[in-house]
Amino acid sequence: MPTLVEQPTTVEAVGTKPKVIDEYVGRVNTGDDTISIARMRSPGGWEEPGQRPEFQEWTLVVHGVLVVEHEGGRLEVREGQAVRAEAGEWVRYSSPYPDGAEYVAVCRPAFAPETVHRDE
Repeated sequence: MPTLVEQPTTVEAVGTKPKVIDEYVGRVNTGDDTISIARMRSPGGWEEPGQRPEFQEWTLVVHGVLVVEHEGGRLEVREGQAVRAEAGEWVRYSSPYPDGAEYVAVCRPAFAPETVHRDE
């Protein structure tokens, strides 16, 4: 039988400015450790430390531009585009433009602070 997720849980974000993370599916909101699905809203000028996570991450940008730095360069992921980062790959996310970014992140297995491995 389908299970309704009535509302997300807002979880604390890391970065230079306040970013809102609403987790719909994952360790915090539903107790699921196989996948996480979260809506992110980051303001213009936000950036977080680089990371080398143990999970795959797919990110769908629904508004604005999300910048994804990686060992081979830099991508600008725009509204209506998506990007995939493989487990073990170094990435750093930011929303440097004034409008910020709104996006949906899907992580498999589910995001966990101890598996993200952020830069010092």
